[in-house]
Amino acid sequence: MTKMNDQVTLQDIHDASERLKNWGRWGAEDEAGTLNNISPQDIINAARLIRKGKVFSLALNFDSNGPQNGLWGNRFNPIHTMLATGTDAVAGRQESIGIRYADDMVSMPLQCGTQWDALGHVFNGEKMWNGYDARLVDANGAQKNGIEKVKDKMVGRGVLLDVARHKGVDSLEDGYGIGTEELEKCAVAQGVEIRKGDFVIVRTGHMERCLKAGKWEGYAGGNAPGLRFETAEWIRKTDMAAICADTWGCEVRPNETSVASQPWHWVVIPMIGISMGEIFYLKDLAADCAQDHVYEFFFCAPPLPITKAVGSPVNPIAIK
Repeated sequence: MTKMNDQVTLQDIHDASERLKNWGRWGAEDEAGTLNNISPQDIINAARLIRKGKVFSLALNFDSNGPQNGLWGNRFNPIHTMLATGTDAVAGRQESIGIRYADDMVSMPLQCGTQWDALGHVFNGEKMWNGYDARLVDANGAQKNGIEKVKDKMVGRGVLLDVARHKGVDSLEDGYGIGTEELEKCAVAQGVEIRKGDFVIVRTGHMERCLKAGKWEGYAGGNAPGLRFETAEWIRKTDMAAICADTWGCEVRPNETSVASQPWHWVVIPMIGISMGEIFYLKDLAADCAQDHVYEFFFCAPPLPITKAVGSPVNPIAIK
């Protein structure tokens, strides 16, 4: 297990917030953050990465077997309810309508499975991304930085950093902190370069460990491998578009501090403006990348444009 540095202090969080802050970089009215780093040419170039026509879904199925276990807030697994069924149809209950059909609905927290965090999801003090007042996210939703503002932004070059495979393990241990040097060494070993506007996806093996065991235990809100606080500097320096992982919250847990919860989140979302993808299923993509030694691909993962939402379920697609 990587030995953590001294505990991250509130002063460290404040200093990193000020040093890495992107507010105003794309204008005072911006609500897309680092997704602005993607150019039209980047998307054209990403499309050229499709050579095999092989498609990978990076999403868990949304069902009652999901990872939510009550450890964090009010999140629960999806509840799927049938509104009309084939049983109804055969029983003659739909004759007055003139068509036999099935219909259904789902109730779920928007961040209960594979999902994007919107830029209105995390606050730093009384502010959110681009300096907007946190109180603009109220009982009616996010008046600024809602997920619908980026419904046409989540497409470009994807890069997998398979840290678990790079370390020669099926899964990193809970509490294992991944530092910047390790991420950079992984990229070099894989022969891939992180570029401006990339969607960077980090594999720890944590989800696969849970799926293999057939139980989620502390996956959602418990201890986990993940990115260290120091990697906020790397995220800002590389000018990537988004950061994603196969864990519940991307950053290492237990956190590197006892004075704040998810301190890395405090900096990367509201200050840097990074879009964050969590609970990504990476087993199949990772196996293919290891086989053909190609760790870049066309990536497309638009959120559901749920007006004023601070997160969205997603079915991320990687195409090689």
